[in-house]
Amino acid sequence: MADAIMTEAKEKMQKAAQNLQRELGQIRAGRANASLLDRITVNYYGAPTPLNQMASIQIPEARVLMITPFDKSILQDVEKAIMASDIGISPTNDGNVIRLIIPQLTEERRKELAKDVKKEAENAKIAVRNIRRDA
Repeated sequence: MADAIMTEAKEKMQKAAQNLQRELGQIRAGRANASLLDRITVNYYGAPTPLNQMASIQIPEARVLMITPFDKSILQDVEKAIMASDIGISPTNDGNVIRLIIPQLTEERRKELAKDVKKEAENAKIAVRNIRRDA
């Protein structure tokens, strides 16, 4: 009985830690990271499809993401989906690929990122506390 409770609590805590890791990975720092685009979905022939399933995402330079859709006809749709998302980066379309140039961090943006990280860490702590309390 006690072992089952401990096992369940450990699994839930590991999920909370993985969730924190995923959330921190999606915070836009000063470098290009393909996980920035994980939450973006594109309307692909009437069905919402994750961007990383319909395009190749490359990082040719430290601050540049290059998105090459497998189907060139959806280039405009991909661009619209990126603009509609809340990542704060404007796409550049050259007809074949879409480039996202990540701007350098300003002091103000660094402070915002620090606040976001603290908020996510606090949410993870609360989740772990709740799991311990329930176990």
